[in-house]
Amino acid sequence: MKHTLSLTALALTALPALADEGEYMPPVSDPVALAECSECHMAYPAGFLPQRSWSRIMATLEDHFGEDASLDADTSARIETYLTGNAADAGGRSSGLLYGVAATDTPLRISDMPWFRAEHDGEVSARRLRKAGSISNCAACHRGAERGSFED
Repeated sequence: MKHTLSLTALALTALPALADEGEYMPPVSDPVALAECSECHMAYPAGFLPQRSWSRIMATLEDHFGEDASLDADTSARIETYLTGNAADAGGRSSGLLYGVAATDTPLRISDMPWFRAEHDGEVSARRLRKAGSISNCAACHRGAERGSFED
């Protein structure tokens, strides 16, 4: 039993530390989602939003934050399946990144998530924001963002 616990503890400490303020999040690994989403912006990790958010985003691609990002039905279904299957609440898990998000809330922007605001409010200077162009340009400050590393 002691040996099993030691192995479990070792495995848990080897995992990326999502508990450390979301410094690591598995990047998009589906080639279709990666290609389609990164055509216009960084392909954001699915684990940053709950399933209901990804479903709503995929259902409204004709007005995707002011742009028409429409896709054919098969491509859209594949991407939605990937995003919802890897979302913060996929498989019944409850990510700490959902803290403060009511079950009835459907945030459409990662920057609207309570964890994101707590991590960035007061930390992102006006100068850095101007340089980045937008708070949604993760790679401007987090050089490893596309690999899932969001360290400062």
